[in-house]
Amino acid sequence: MDLPLVVGVDGSEPSLRAVDWAADEAALRRVPLRLVHACLWERYEGVALADDLDRPSDQVMAEDIVDVAAQRARHRQPDVKVCTEVLPEEPGYALVRESRSAGLLVLGSRGRTGLAEALLGSVCLTVAAHAHCPVIVLRAGQDDRGGAGRRGRILLGVGDRQDAVRFALGEAELRGAEVAAVRAWHCPAHDFADHLPADSARLYEQQADRRLQEALHAAPEGVSLQPRTVEGHAREVLPAASHDADLLVVGALRKPGHRGLRLGRTAHGALHHSACPVAVVPEWV
Repeated sequence: MDLPLVVGVDGSEPSLRAVDWAADEAALRRVPLRLVHACLWERYEGVALADDLDRPSDQVMAEDIVDVAAQRARHRQPDVKVCTEVLPEEPGYALVRESRSAGLLVLGSRGRTGLAEALLGSVCLTVAAHAHCPVIVLRAGQDDRGGAGRRGRILLGVGDRQDAVRFALGEAELRGAEVAAVRAWHCPAHDFADHLPADSARLYEQQADRRLQEALHAAPEGVSLQPRTVEGHAREVLPAASHDADLLVVGALRKPGHRGLRLGRTAHGALHHSACPVAVVPEWV
């Protein structure tokens, strides 16, 4: 059975844009759509109050939020099966748990000021860092390129593992899009000298090109590839290249038993500065 696509909804406009994006994605994948709103209304209303009233006011609001999101999803993609759930839990914890039984998790991050729009909320960072499935984040102020996308291009940051590569190639097949595969490379000596012989950096560039070709060797014949190596740090190179892409795909290492933030610099940079939605793909080691 195909795993559902899960969307975290909170009633904000970025959240509803994420519902649009997810509905299109669910239609492409031919999977059900699950809309989840997590909030701690029991903590603030009190268990006794929840018992006295038929439904606490915050619970009513939460149910209204998922109902509106469901109506929006069904209007956008009538053939997609939609279900909803309200969970009286902390959002980050609830969504990470939801990711265990999801094929994909989609979030919209909201910002109320120019600075806030450039940054991410704690829930998005927590979920992206700990989820068990790929997470797609649409940040407030980004160009919304849901469904098949307007550009027809997926930008892939090629690292040392294959999980993000497989995800990007699969998305390209679904969308009929090309993959711009980028491997960033950096010569440490360039940090300490203004003028160096070309040979000093050529080894790093050749190594990056070799790893890029190895990562893409199993790409399906029907997927158009545009591989290239770029000098610089991936956390800066990828956001700079994201303006003509529908989706940026990056990997994030996961180590069993590891505590604390599990996002590397590349994923962090992509989530905070990409001009398009970002897919963070867990890569277990």
